[in-house]
Amino acid sequence: MTTSLTHGRHEITVDGVQQVYHVTGSGPIAVFHSGGPGIDWRYLRMPALEEHLTAVYLEPVGTSDSGRLPTHPAGYTIERYVRHLHGVVEALGVPAVHVVGHSHGGFVALQYALDHPERTAGLVLYSTSAYTGPEWGADLKDNLDAMVERFSDRPQMAAARDALFAGHEPTDEAFTACLQQALPAYFADYWAREEEWLPMRDAVRGYLVESEWNGTFDVRARLADIAARTLILVGRHDFICSPRWAGELHRGIAGAELVEFEGSGHFPHLEQPEAFTRAVASFVTAG
Repeated sequence: MTTSLTHGRHEITVDGVQQVYHVTGSGPIAVFHSGGPGIDWRYLRMPALEEHLTAVYLEPVGTSDSGRLPTHPAGYTIERYVRHLHGVVEALGVPAVHVVGHSHGGFVALQYALDHPERTAGLVLYSTSAYTGPEWGADLKDNLDAMVERFSDRPQMAAARDALFAGHEPTDEAFTACLQQALPAYFADYWAREEEWLPMRDAVRGYLVESEWNGTFDVRARLADIAARTLILVGRHDFICSPRWAGELHRGIAGAELVEFEGSGHFPHLEQPEAFTRAVASFVTAG
C-alpha cells in the first residue's frame, strides 16, 4: 500500500489547485465523487460499504477543504472535475480503480470512464444520467409536481419544489439554505423517517460553483464506447435522475447491470442501506 492509500486525509495539487481526499476501509479500491455540483462530500459516506472496499472520497474542487479556482465561482466544468479525479487516481499509485459517481458525480464518472478506460476497473453510476437538457428538465419538473400532489397534505413539499426553482442569492450560505429547504424532495418519503434525516439536513452544505456547461451534459452517443464493467443504481422515486434515465444508461452500456430501489428517492445508500451495500459490494468484489 502506498502512502497515498493510508487511512486518513490527503492533499495533492492538480493544475495548481489543492485537491483533498480521504481514505478508509479495506479491499478493492473505489473512488467516490459526490454530487452537486458544489455539495459537501460527507453525505456520501458509506461506513457499511467500507467493510468491503477501500473507499477514497474526494472533496470536489471548489468545496470543503479543496481549493478554489482563480475564477471562483466560475470555471467548474466536467473536464475540470475529471482532471482532478484523474489526479487522485494517479496519486494512489495503482493501475485502475472502481469509480463511483453520485448524481452530478455520475457525469464526472461517465466522462472519466470515456477519457481513461485503462484506469477504470469498474463504473458505478448512482442516481445519475448520460444527459441533462430540456427533456431532462421537463421530466424533473413533472416528477416534482407529482411529488407535490402525492404529498398534498405536506405543504413543505411544495416549498421544497419552489426552493429548487426560485433561485437564491449568489452565496454559499444562500445555496445551503436552499438545499436544506429542498431536501424532502430527494427522499421517497421524507416524513416517514424525518427524525433520521434531520442531522443530514442540518449538516448539508453547498458551495456556489458555476461553469460554462450551463447544466447541459450529453454523452448518450458515446455510451457504447464504455468498456468498463458497469453497475447502474437508481431509486424508484428519484425526481432528478429518474428510472427513465437509468434505463437509458442500461440500454446504452453493453453488459451493464441495473438495480432499482423501490423504496428510495435520490439517496438509496441512506434510504435502503442494506440493499445498497449488497449491490455495490457484490459488484466491486466480483471485478
